[in-house]
Amino acid sequence: MENKFQRLFSVKKPIIGMIHLAGNSLNEKIGRALNELEIYQSEGVDGAVVEDYHADGNSLISVLKEISKKQWNLKLGVNYLRDPNWGFELAQKYGASFVQIDSVDEDLDRYSSERKTFPNLAVLGGVRFKYQPSTGKSLEEDIVQGKSRCDAIVTTGDGTGLETPIEKLKQFKHILPNFPLIVGAGVDYSNVIEQLMIADSAIVGSYFKPEKNTYAPVGRELVREFMDRVKEVR
Repeated sequence: MENKFQRLFSVKKPIIGMIHLAGNSLNEKIGRALNELEIYQSEGVDGAVVEDYHADGNSLISVLKEISKKQWNLKLGVNYLRDPNWGFELAQKYGASFVQIDSVDEDLDRYSSERKTFPNLAVLGGVRFKYQPSTGKSLEEDIVQGKSRCDAIVTTGDGTGLETPIEKLKQFKHILPNFPLIVGAGVDYSNVIEQLMIADSAIVGSYFKPEKNTYAPVGRELVREFMDRVKEVR
């Protein structure tokens, strides 16, 4: 049976772009977010996560408000890094379809409450995600627990822009043969085919920016070339 993530992204191997909310002013953050979403949509990216990576909560809300005034063909998500569980309310209020949470290991009471309050939202949950502390459990225990708490598991390598080890993806997929696995960092033109031969989806952020600089605007040509490459595994 398909879960919420699989129903949300009916396309094979969906690509989700990041909106990092860089900019020197609120108006610039809003303008860049809208422009980056337009690039993603017109170049065939399947979804986008709006994240407060270079912003605060007030800026995130302002950007989401402006985004919600337009109709988008791609699926929108929210990752509120400073208060992950509040992302549910923001996603619901501003018309997003899913939330990303970098770790589904902690704050279970509030997290479970938010999932019950907003059952229509798909959850992309981090397991052994970059910069997150170890649980001290075995890999299988971490994955089985994560699977019970979200609709797709996201994992990464050691940091932003760093390639996720292919062996790590193989280990995850061995335990998750029929559950969505998302590679959440380090996917680029050179490795996307190999990564998506194992993972079911990819979140791409820094690669879509010149020199992988998260402060830089998304580059249309980088997105176009990447999405052309993705066609080889669809």
